Amino acid sequence: MDTLTVLLVLVPLLVSVERSECVRCFAHFNTASGECDAEIGEVPEEDCCQNPHYGYLATDGECRSCGPPVWSPWSSWSLCNTLCGDGVRQKTRTCFGTGQPTCHEPGDKLRMEPCVGTCCEDKEWYAWLPWSPCSVTCGGVGVRNRKRVCSGPPECRLACSAPSEETEKCDSKNQCPVHGTWSSWLGWSRCSGECIDDQRGDAIMPSRTRQRTCSNPAPSTDTTPHGNSCPGDSSQRQDCSELPNCPVDGQWGAWSPHELCSVSCGEGLQLSNRKCNNPEPKYGGKICEGPSTQSRVCRSPCPVHGFWSGWSNWGDCSASCISEGQKLPTRTRHRSCSNPAPSSSPPGQACPGQANDVGNCEFLPYCQVNGVWGVWSPYSSCPVTCGVGLQTSSRKCDSPAPKHGGTPCPGNGDQTKICSTKVHCPVNGVWSEWTKWTVCAYPFRPTNIKCKQIGGSQTRERTCLYQDHGGSICSGDELLQSQVCYYVEGCYIKGNWDGWGEWGNCRPLCGAGSKRSRIRNCKPDYSEYSPTIGRLEEEAHFYGYPLLDCGDAPDGKERESQPCLNAPPCT
Repeated sequence: MDTLTVLLVLVPLLVSVERSECVRCFAHFNTASGECDAEIGEVPEEDCCQNPHYGYLATDGECRSCGPPVWSPWSSWSLCNTLCGDGVRQKTRTCFGTGQPTCHEPGDKLRMEPCVGTCCEDKEWYAWLPWSPCSVTCGGVGVRNRKRVCSGPPECRLACSAPSEETEKCDSKNQCPVHGTWSSWLGWSRCSGECIDDQRGDAIMPSRTRQRTCSNPAPSTDTTPHGNSCPGDSSQRQDCSELPNCPVDGQWGAWSPHELCSVSCGEGLQLSNRKCNNPEPKYGGKICEGPSTQSRVCRSPCPVHGFWSGWSNWGDCSASCISEGQKLPTRTRHRSCSNPAPSSSPPGQACPGQANDVGNCEFLPYCQVNGVWGVWSPYSSCPVTCGVGLQTSSRKCDSPAPKHGGTPCPGNGDQTKICSTKVHCPVNGVWSEWTKWTVCAYPFRPTNIKCKQIGGSQTRERTCLYQDHGGSICSGDELLQSQVCYYVEGCYIKGNWDGWGEWGNCRPLCGAGSKRSRIRNCKPDYSEYSPTIGRLEEEAHFYGYPLLDCGDAPDGKERESQPCLNAPPCT
């Protein structure tokens, strides 16, 4: 294969792989407003326009339709361009479609007609509305504003001059209230007692207090309103649970019968004894004075058994909040085996139980749990069978979900990606406009029927446009229409005046020479023609423009025109 042949083969291949520029593609184009919505993303223009219902944003910032050419609806008439007197108003429509669309009658996209501005009288403002509250309520200068509304209808709002809103400074002479704040706590007072008396049924635990004052600063009383007092209490009370129990002095019991030495240690008695148990001395209290026996004393040291002091205050919790699923934070308190301590020789019994006590801090608040995203779900299948679409994937803020005032997950819970089917969507057919009627002619043989009462026939046709890629053909099967007719082009026919026709549009659409016109209708008198033609008695139509003779017009005018004053200047 020679070099030229290779080049000829490569050139079409290179052309075929060229891709159009990427555009922002949208899944809906509004033919009424010309706006795009439901954005899909950036794709090549040709991929976006595989769906005729889609639209895309062009480089000029305007939205373009991917569908066949179609006119938007006419806009509403604009307001008259003069507030008072003769002017013009306009309405427009736009041809939307892929590429450089060309709609039927492409020049008919702007219409203009005369109007009269009715805002000739001086319009007045309604009374000013009340002033807004001052932007500050105390301690300085703020601003306030008020508004008013034009009393005229919407089309006359421009006739109201001067501002519709005004602002002024306002001085709040009130002194701002000063809200109270606590001073620091003073030190704890001495305990109300030196020991814990457990011999009384109505025993009261000694306590200590501390104070604080609402003076940092104190709440103001000379302002309106007064300053807020400090929240909470000015004093705190705390049990002195760490104090030892109060000593209990011993008292002798009754003498026992004489017997052998009553104890194996200490001072025992022979023959007779008495016990110091009415009550027994406790917590370091005095033992009974005097002998406990009436006979010989036997002496040997006795062991002293230990007794607990009071519990200390609870310590701090091991954490400041409770974590879900974890053990509760704890706190501890202590006591000592010192009230009294057990003797060492002979050895006294240790205090029963534990010196440390551990408690759960179930009163703490739960710890904040910030939200964490779970894993992304698999992308959904492509939702379209042609053109491009959006696949979606989602995730939930549940690993864990935010709790107890924790922050929600940052970012989005959904994400998308573009999918392309590489298949062009069906394009349904759209009927073209009907062609003009053909010249009325005798259907059987060449015969001149002009200006004769001989019936003929004529036809017109239309085409189903844009149908492609398996789209449906145009609804209905009428490609050709025919009708019976009389050929009256240039024929002399009597007529009767029948009122004025509709006003035409202003022409040209700009400049001082713009005007519109209308003509008086001269209705032809076809009474000499049969209203039906042929054996089927079809309704007769008249082809062409006859030379009508309606005589003189009632007021001598067959046409009248009207200037379109104050039309916009031509640029």
